[in-house]
Amino acid sequence: MLKILVIGLGYVGTSNAVLLALKNEVVCFDLDENRVNKINEKISPIKDKQVSEYLSKKDLNIKATSRFPEDQIFDFVIIATPTNYDPESNYFDTSSVESSIKNLEKIGSKATIIIRSTLPVGFTSKLKKNYKLNEIIFVPEFLREGVALQDSLFPSRIVIGSHSEKAKIFSNLLLEGTQDKTVKILFTKSTEAESSKLFANAFLALRVSFFNELDSFSLSKDLDAKEIINAISLDPRIGDYYNNPSFGFGGYCLPKDTKQLLQNFDNVPQKIMEAIIDSNTTRKDFISDQIVKLNPKVVGVYKLVMKEGSDNIRESSVQGIMKRVKAKGIKVIIYEPHIKEDTFFNSKIYTDLNQFKKEADLIICNRNHSELKDVQNKIFTRDLFGQD
Repeated sequence: MLKILVIGLGYVGTSNAVLLALKNEVVCFDLDENRVNKINEKISPIKDKQVSEYLSKKDLNIKATSRFPEDQIFDFVIIATPTNYDPESNYFDTSSVESSIKNLEKIGSKATIIIRSTLPVGFTSKLKKNYKLNEIIFVPEFLREGVALQDSLFPSRIVIGSHSEKAKIFSNLLLEGTQDKTVKILFTKSTEAESSKLFANAFLALRVSFFNELDSFSLSKDLDAKEIINAISLDPRIGDYYNNPSFGFGGYCLPKDTKQLLQNFDNVPQKIMEAIIDSNTTRKDFISDQIVKLNPKVVGVYKLVMKEGSDNIRESSVQGIMKRVKAKGIKVIIYEPHIKEDTFFNSKIYTDLNQFKKEADLIICNRNHSELKDVQNKIFTRDLFGQD
């Protein structure tokens, strides 16, 4: 049994902590007292059904603190703090990662540092040069919000940005917690691991953009997009998955990771990376124009979250649609049970779904829902397949 410190109780940190606490002693550190208290009360600080079940039902060796545990000795420290994209600097805000590194250096930690926050290409190499720590290893995560623990238990792959002995030990810790012991483990150099994370998300954003542009074409030409998508998706090289049109890609990962990758290209010739970002803006413009053409007096926005099972509204595509529609002078109201405020960007928030349905003469939703089955005549969505 090893002793592991997890810094950051977002969906990456929490799912990692729960997974590793099955066989190891895990201490979680976060400045948010609410998240810390929830872990100690065996309540999930994130919206994830399996995390909730594991915390309440499994015998986990886990505790949390809001005071940095500088007096304890750890074998591994996992940094899983947020790295949001800063549009002013055109770069990830890596301050939370560096702050954690500085704290560990200050106390003379001998632990192996595992970074699971998404980083710019080449950042880990810079950290190794600038800080005197035992070893810093970048390990990209490929988790989806809402099912982060499920993706940890059944990972698509495990990528470790080092070939060292400590890297092999950590990969075995992850494998020990998984329920799929046949998962492929790849050992790479740190910069290649960073690149794999950004390029993976850029490709997913590209795929979303492709099917959205197909849908825009179909709407413009009065064609059945569903029939076209079904026909091309039967080609095994394309595949019948991740092909449901939407208002655009959004959420925490895809927008920021594609922008960071584009910035990392710098002087490298490219066309596709820039086009992915531009395509997403064009899609929102197109969808907004389609809504405005329907001449609604009151547009209702059914939920701001990116997808079912998530409580994340960061950069959700429907927000872009909402802002564009409001700019045309159309009143917008919102039904979003995850927000406690009365308004969101000066639009009234409803908690009474029936009242919301009554007052909106057009309801837009990135993904349709059974709650709206009685008002399908009011619905505007590009959800063709009833799935994310």
